Amino acid sequence: MNAVSYLNQQAQWFPPAHQALEDPNGLLAIGGDLSQSRLLCAYRNGIFPWFNPGDPILWWSPDPRAVFDVSQMRPARSLKKAVRQGSWHFSVNQAFDEVITACAAPRADQEGTWIGPEMQQAYRDLHRSGHAHSIEVWDNDTLIGGLYGLAIGGVFCGESMFHRRSNASKAAFWALSEVLRGYGAALIDAQVPNDHLMRLGATLLERPAFLARLGQLRDKPVPASAWQPRQGAFDV
Repeated sequence: MNAVSYLNQQAQWFPPAHQALEDPNGLLAIGGDLSQSRLLCAYRNGIFPWFNPGDPILWWSPDPRAVFDVSQMRPARSLKKAVRQGSWHFSVNQAFDEVITACAAPRADQEGTWIGPEMQQAYRDLHRSGHAHSIEVWDNDTLIGGLYGLAIGGVFCGESMFHRRSNASKAAFWALSEVLRGYGAALIDAQVPNDHLMRLGATLLERPAFLARLGQLRDKPVPASAWQPRQGAFDV
């Protein structure tokens, strides 16, 4: 029987993801905290937090799941053209705080943001401990796009992206795929399907298939060099 579990501050556990509700799709648990150990436990088991600032922490594992196969990711010709026409380059883990702040800014069609101060601090802490990472896209010295998420073995759990120029978030996604290919990561977990992700090339995995794939990949060693802060050039 599917039901929502209520978590306390002490016991850092989660119910099995298959117990998540069908409506709302994927709601699994309420409460707990955003400690590093709890967050890492959640992501390793296909669960992530998503809630509005001021509300209780909600934990989700939706079915189906939006994912990207890293081996199949290629930039569109129009994106390559946009990069060639600008003075764009990317970096890895050189502006994490700026990226998460930009991702947290309300969009034009939104009244607020789900990436509140508590969430921002939790992922900044994960970044400082080497688990959360950012990709930045620059036009000369101006930050124009980026994304952040967690590396869990051979899976990158994407959290959010932003752009200040057309195509800049797509360019960040392109750079991410190159970084992941560099150390043999196989999957990007994009969590909840939406039209934008599907246009980028996401596919849908039913929850059991996603959890099986996650179980195969989550313990893959990530080389220390994979996420070293650095700059890179787009291969156009």
